[in-house]
Amino acid sequence: MTLSNELNSAKRYSKVLTEGPSRAAARSYLRSVGFTKEDLHKPIIGIANTWTEVGPCNFHLRDVAAAVKQGIRDAGGTPMEFNTITVHDGITMGTQGMKASLVSREVIADSIELVTRANSFDGLVCIAGCDKNMPAAIMALARLDIPGLMLYGGSIAPGKLPQPDGTTKEITILQVFEGMGSHAAGKITDDELEALEAAACPGPGACGGQFTANTMAMAGEFLGISPIQITGVPAMSPDKAAASREAGRLVMELAKNDLRPSKIVTRKAIENAYVSACASGGSTNAVLHLLAIAREFNIPFTIDDFNAISDRTPHICDLSPGGKYAATDYQDAGGSRLLAKRLLDAGLIDGTQITVTGKTLAEEAQHAVETPNQKVIYPTEHPLKATGGLVILKGNLAPEGCVVKVAGHERLFHQGVARVFESEDECHAAVEAGKINPNDVCVIRYEGPRGGPGMREMLAVTAAIKGIPELSETVALLTDGRFSGATRGLMVGHVAPEAQLGGPIAAVHEGDTITFDIPNRKLTLNVPEAEIAKRIAAWKAPEPRFKRGVFAKYANSVSSASEGAVTT
Repeated sequence: MTLSNELNSAKRYSKVLTEGPSRAAARSYLRSVGFTKEDLHKPIIGIANTWTEVGPCNFHLRDVAAAVKQGIRDAGGTPMEFNTITVHDGITMGTQGMKASLVSREVIADSIELVTRANSFDGLVCIAGCDKNMPAAIMALARLDIPGLMLYGGSIAPGKLPQPDGTTKEITILQVFEGMGSHAAGKITDDELEALEAAACPGPGACGGQFTANTMAMAGEFLGISPIQITGVPAMSPDKAAASREAGRLVMELAKNDLRPSKIVTRKAIENAYVSACASGGSTNAVLHLLAIAREFNIPFTIDDFNAISDRTPHICDLSPGGKYAATDYQDAGGSRLLAKRLLDAGLIDGTQITVTGKTLAEEAQHAVETPNQKVIYPTEHPLKATGGLVILKGNLAPEGCVVKVAGHERLFHQGVARVFESEDECHAAVEAGKINPNDVCVIRYEGPRGGPGMREMLAVTAAIKGIPELSETVALLTDGRFSGATRGLMVGHVAPEAQLGGPIAAVHEGDTITFDIPNRKLTLNVPEAEIAKRIAAWKAPEPRFKRGVFAKYANSVSSASEGAVTT
């Protein structure tokens, strides 16, 4: 078979696997599963699919992959699909299984890297649906540095909750979690909770607010590693198949032009991605994942770089959990091209950065189409808040830093009495038993990268607090673990160093007072430094919760949250 010059140039890597008499056995294996002689002489594009039937985020990704593969074939390539693992954050939330979530980011990246290196693909499309899939895919693309892109499976549609007057109200899974707290406090009935449960998730797709999945999907667009606007097409949209086919054709162009991730993801691109997270009121997990992505690309970027970006970025997207609208509304309003245009016009992002479409971010923004009278993406001159939705705090309780989302609440200063819990489960039980008082600071420790292990997200706890009116706007929470992107309220996570390593959070006693001073970026344990040092000197590390298996391996190799909680 004779390839055109363009296709021949795209077959850079797979020749060692498929070409020549010495590869007859390899070709024989591949022909046995349906690939033809002609297929094997074309550029071979790997499709890393995070499909699972455990949860809606990834359930539909076989259909997405089928469309991507058709786009690759239409453009003259041969797709080869393989699977990775995935963990559904929302399903595991509040259980020991949630420890697996962040660990899965590393395993997904490792598995994509392993299969791709083994098979010498000429290009790669990583199809991601849930929170950790997307950073994992980008991390793998960084390591491999072959032409490729990350394609988001898309957001779920909002749920429709029937109202007494015969109308319906749009809801997301957040209302179910908060309803659980209200139910535990006796504020709603079994039937009302059942109605929320039945309505919130009407079909496949990732959680509908600007939670971690949609935050990282947007970040992928602003990094340039995901095709802007195509990525935001919702999971069940009639346009999804065409958008996915376009991604397949696009990866073939990347392979022909040898446009690799290292040419796309730069320091400026990472800054652009964080601007999008701040402007949209995105998840605190963006900090953790962008640190990890920067490390994989060998780009100097530290936790100290985030505040300067947040301070100059207005919060302009009215998205849940802090705002009114869902990700589908964002896409309908004009999506990431419109947001990019807003930010470019205000000089807040670098439009010269190249993207996987082959165009710069500025060129893509020129194609923005704003829906008349849309209420989701505000002008920068009339923001929801003057500065970004994410802030890094430091102080004697978090010398390496911690992360707080300021979108979705108004408290910028809080001082309260510490209520200390050695795990998420202990705190959740106390909330449900009515043992938390207004103005308390719930301190949850030994849930960090090493101590958890795996930095469980605390949505079960935070939603339970939000579901109790007398606690909702008064209680603060502090942890060396993480928060779901659906979390709202004064919640500070990623406290580093973590308790398992003897960080100051391990020295907090019940009844101490803690001060959150967000304008001055300070988190303070109001105890004399000599007393803190004395407590830490007397502290002993608890036994690891897991002594073998994947959790033990992870705990023994993971870095601080302030460095992205990456494994070495």
